[in-house]
Amino acid sequence: MSPGPFDVGLAGRRCRLDRAGARPNALRVRRWRAAAGRSDTWLLDSCQGPTVDLGCGPGRLVAALIERGVPALGVDSSALAVRLCARRGAVALRRSLFDTLPGEGRWHHALLADGNLGIGGDPVALLRRVHRLLSPRGSLLVELAGEPGLWRGPARVLVPGGTTSGWFPWATVGPDAIAGVAGAAGLRLCRVRAGRRVFAELRRDR
Repeated sequence: MSPGPFDVGLAGRRCRLDRAGARPNALRVRRWRAAAGRSDTWLLDSCQGPTVDLGCGPGRLVAALIERGVPALGVDSSALAVRLCARRGAVALRRSLFDTLPGEGRWHHALLADGNLGIGGDPVALLRRVHRLLSPRGSLLVELAGEPGLWRGPARVLVPGGTTSGWFPWATVGPDAIAGVAGAAGLRLCRVRAGRRVFAELRRDR
């Protein structure tokens, strides 16, 4: 795999996500690289069993779960992300989340934080994939966009004064759109937690 488009942010450089036809979003590079903070508490508290963090980045959530005694594994396509996880003592695989992963169908929880619901540019396909990772009573914990609606299209990562990546498919899902996206993927919306960041819990639709 080639270096990921978000590697510049993982390395600590200020950057933003430029979305075709939509407002650019600043990427929360400091949050990615810091230890888990107060705004992550809801996600961490919701994980009561083996958890896979999809698009784990530098591994702050994986490390925090391990410190709590929760078995956790990170998955990221970026070699830099996996190296940063290792420095924290967190275990992560360098792999696409669409490839075969350990524990398929047995994970109690899966995480899609920090905008990772956008991975691949098709949230329904992404959630269908995660559906197959979860145990029958498992839950998916996702971070939603602060803006309403569903956006899908090409995006790229920009730094001050230039571009650091080519265009790649991405998506954002707002709080008003998550129920429909989840339903199309065979999941149901159980709860939404709105604050400075917005999270939702999805479960398999029995």
